Amino acid sequence: MKDGTHRIVVMGVSGSGKSCIGALLASRLGVTFIDGDDYHSPASIDKMANGIPLDDDDRREWLETLAGLIGDHRRRDASLVLACSALKRRYRDLLRRGDPELVFLFLEGQREQLRQRLAAREEHFFRGEAMLDSQLQDLEPPGEAEAVVCSIADTPDAIVKVFLKALPTSRRYDP
Repeated sequence: MKDGTHRIVVMGVSGSGKSCIGALLASRLGVTFIDGDDYHSPASIDKMANGIPLDDDDRREWLETLAGLIGDHRRRDASLVLACSALKRRYRDLLRRGDPELVFLFLEGQREQLRQRLAAREEHFFRGEAMLDSQLQDLEPPGEAEAVVCSIADTPDAIVKVFLKALPTSRRYDP
């Protein structure tokens, strides 16, 4: 990874602001932004739209696709910001197959704030308290050694500023 080139995953449960923060971060860095939700299979989108949580099998192909996108950017030495829930450590490990130096920004939030955000959504396939509870149950929060952790109680601008200040020139996560 050359200095100033990063592959970044903005992670957290649904409603944490991954797409908003990811797009803002990519804009500030002048790099490509990809919303991982755009790569879910039609079957997975249908499940979520019907209030059925995804399981590990549902997520595997999706995560492999995202790891491929990350790997493509790495091979081209191109920066990327990707919004992806990356709820479990093994999911993050799978994404690191695309780039062992992948940097994570974890958007941490309280259930009530997340619930309110999801309730306000009108045009998104992921809604409902049962779905949120499923993601919160699956969440294996990364520690500070694995990710930069920011509270969603802060403004998007403040979150991006904190992350950019903490952004390493190179980081390899060794579990």
